[in-house]
Amino acid sequence: MDWQHILLLLTVAAAAGWIDAVVGGGGLVLVPALLLGLPGLPPVTALGTNKVASICGTTSAAITYARRTTIDWRIAGPAAALAVVCSAAGAVAASHIPAAAFRPVVMLLLLLVLAFVVARPSFGVAASEPSRTWRRRVAAVLLAGTVIAFYDGVFGPGTGTFLIIAFTALLNLDFVASSATAKILNAGTNLGALLVFAAGGHVLWKLGLAMAVCNIAGARFGARTALQRGAGFVRGVLVVVVVGMVARLASLYV
Repeated sequence: MDWQHILLLLTVAAAAGWIDAVVGGGGLVLVPALLLGLPGLPPVTALGTNKVASICGTTSAAITYARRTTIDWRIAGPAAALAVVCSAAGAVAASHIPAAAFRPVVMLLLLLVLAFVVARPSFGVAASEPSRTWRRRVAAVLLAGTVIAFYDGVFGPGTGTFLIIAFTALLNLDFVASSATAKILNAGTNLGALLVFAAGGHVLWKLGLAMAVCNIAGARFGARTALQRGAGFVRGVLVVVVVGMVARLASLYV
């Protein structure tokens, strides 16, 4: 790679870190950039290299959120532990399940998320009493720690967004609190997938670690921005990112 491509990937990594820290979805920016910057790179290697940057960025964002907001560890802890295992299982399946199989489903889910958020302006923004009955806590842990975590291991892009929507809908949290909880879980999903990709030799370590530095910078800035600007700002970014993800996935069919 020439220095222009490297500089571009580092810049994209920083932007992806910011996006991921605020609303998730950084992988849908960084993975295509890797594939474009390195023509002929196997998709599984792009996913593995992306996980090096992602785990550093999400961990940094999680620490920033944990220092400045309240996180319910009764939910985040068990879900993150479960996510490590389920994400690793998804990464094992990644070489057997083509990413194209997920695109229609992911597009449909994103369109439903977009319609729901637009139709309900108060969703995730208006202050309300969190709903944390044991049934809702168990549902949140199982959905996030198994289904969404497995998806992150197989394909990944949009995971953070799905986690935020799941925590907001099930636990009645605002978008900032949901984003904080999602970062804890996302660190677990990235760890599980990275272990499998690394064991299979599907990681470009030098490039991944260089992008990780930029991803951390973007993630820390993104987390601070979300905390300072509040749930209304996160909602606006969420709508923009979801529209962008739908457009990006749709372009793959053109």
